[in-house]
Amino acid sequence: MKFAFKWSAAGLVAVAALVAGVLVSQRGSAVQVTPLLKSGIVQSVVATGRINAPARMDIGAEVTATVLEVRVREGDRVKTGDLLLRLSDGEARAALEQARAALTEARNRAAQQTTVMAPVATQAVVQAKAAFDAAVRDHQRTTELVAQGFFPQQKLDEALRTLDTTRSALESARVQSLANQARGVEATLAASRVAQAEAALDVAQARLARLRISSPADALVLARNVEPGSMAQPGRTLLALAALGGIRIDAAVDEKHLRLLTLGLAARAVADAFPGQPFDARLNYISPAVDPLRGTVDVRLQVLQPPAFLRPDMTVSVELLAGSKNDALVLPSGSVRDADLVAPWVLALRDGRATRVPVRLGLRGVGAVEIVEGLQEGELAIPQTEKAIAGDRVRRGPSLGREKGMEVPSFISR
Repeated sequence: MKFAFKWSAAGLVAVAALVAGVLVSQRGSAVQVTPLLKSGIVQSVVATGRINAPARMDIGAEVTATVLEVRVREGDRVKTGDLLLRLSDGEARAALEQARAALTEARNRAAQQTTVMAPVATQAVVQAKAAFDAAVRDHQRTTELVAQGFFPQQKLDEALRTLDTTRSALESARVQSLANQARGVEATLAASRVAQAEAALDVAQARLARLRISSPADALVLARNVEPGSMAQPGRTLLALAALGGIRIDAAVDEKHLRLLTLGLAARAVADAFPGQPFDARLNYISPAVDPLRGTVDVRLQVLQPPAFLRPDMTVSVELLAGSKNDALVLPSGSVRDADLVAPWVLALRDGRATRVPVRLGLRGVGAVEIVEGLQEGELAIPQTEKAIAGDRVRRGPSLGREKGMEVPSFISR
């Protein structure tokens, strides 16, 4: 009878345990949840880039020559036209002086042609015309006297020869006079000789200028690869310059963020060497092509007010502000599944069950995602860290995140 009583007590315990299990199974297992709350959110694109000048210039020589003088060193700032270095130029300077002398001679000859040769040619015409007229009159008289028998025929032949000679001299003088006029051949040749001498002078000056290398722009000297006495040759970089007047950032952004990039986007940058001194920048170039090897898009940002510590090739971190809202419905990123695919979804707690709910996403911040459609404010989402699957009976356990809203992710000023 005592054995029967103990069996009945054990049976009661088993029944109680079974009833408790059934009740627990009906309530479901406890899961952590995150509520969908209104909060501020900032979507940004982060990339690593380098400081660059608006232009880089490799300075070299156009001819082979010995370097006589180098006037700059690394770190020097130069202005447009400042002499950077000078090559051996003795022969070039002599050629320049020779060209100048040749030009002076050509100009003097042109002046002589105008002031001397042309007037002389004109007077020669006058003299030849007078001689011809005299010959004509002499020929007429001789003809009459020969006809009357006063002169022999030989006298008439001499008068005719004189007439022909003076006529020829007159024609020659007229041709010479025309050649020495303003549009004549001699004047044209004189002007041509002056033009040739001027061109030769320009060539000599250009050859000398190639031996005196000046800065093409306001710039910073980055590298000096030459010393006095060394040989400069075409194709060899003697100095490296970075143009002043504007600092930019060259960066590469993952192609998945291309849809977020628009010209004019505000950005903040921080140099790795000066992490506590962020500065402003603005997106002003997006490459039209994607790098197929890296899967990135090259971008450039203008630095609005460059800090004094920036140097070319300095590494910087850049964060571009792609969008922001102050009252978005936000979930932690870990509560949104397939966020990078075509059909993102959330495992929501509805009526005691884990329910798969398709959603449409908006902005994506640091660790947070905006829910545009699919859920209502206050609904509970089950994060991916929980083992629940769609259709499971579950109950609310501890909540993750802040019930009163989430903080707005900071924008690189952090």
